[in-house]
Amino acid sequence: MIYNLFDSAAAYRPTEAEQAGPVPPIEAVLFDFSNTIFKLIDIPTWLRRVAEAAGKPIDAATVEKTAAQLYEAYRIPEVAAAQVGRDESAGQHRAALFAWFERVDYLQGIEATAYELIAAPDAWVPYPDTEPLLRELRRRGIKTGIVSDFPWDVGVHMEHFGLEDLVDVRIVSYQFGTEKPDPVLFRAACERLGVDPRAALMVGDNPAKDGGAAASGLRAFILPGEARTGERGLAHVLGFLD
Repeated sequence: MIYNLFDSAAAYRPTEAEQAGPVPPIEAVLFDFSNTIFKLIDIPTWLRRVAEAAGKPIDAATVEKTAAQLYEAYRIPEVAAAQVGRDESAGQHRAALFAWFERVDYLQGIEATAYELIAAPDAWVPYPDTEPLLRELRRRGIKTGIVSDFPWDVGVHMEHFGLEDLVDVRIVSYQFGTEKPDPVLFRAACERLGVDPRAALMVGDNPAKDGGAAASGLRAFILPGEARTGERGLAHVLGFLD
């Protein structure tokens, strides 16, 4: 009873020697993609791109109104329910966002265009400190990977900014039909990198999803959940390597 009371759920079982020995040094760093190393362009910019592509003019007042309506529509119970598990497949993600966009006046009838422009190569941009950190990890010989809930290969965005060669593996939820914190995703990244999970660090912004890596033996570094446009604070990752 006491054991069960204080035991934590874990998807790995270290040996007694591993439990008693020193924690292994970090050999690999895994990153969440969205709001960790890349961010979506701001809503006004996206809406202006949608307006141009759809041939549906939009003024500043409509941009402001539409942005507000997007936030409001996301809280509608039916819309919120549609988002559950959306990154398990490309089809689920598309259906989830269409369910959202169709509740927004300006986007009605042009949902497909709006969706297409969220997936555009330049719709996701790196934070200012993303490239410097990835290059420093590469210089130090640290393996890198992405473990992210996403409905398509994030490599398209990394390639657009010339960063695809700085990440060794990409594990994306739609490829596995599941989302974080499923241990399958973290294990797959470690296996492909050829590292023990106990020698890997997961970096993300969601304690429930990214922090779930701890159940697979990884260490986890969780960034503040605040919206950032400047540096994300990624340089602190280097402190785990010393």
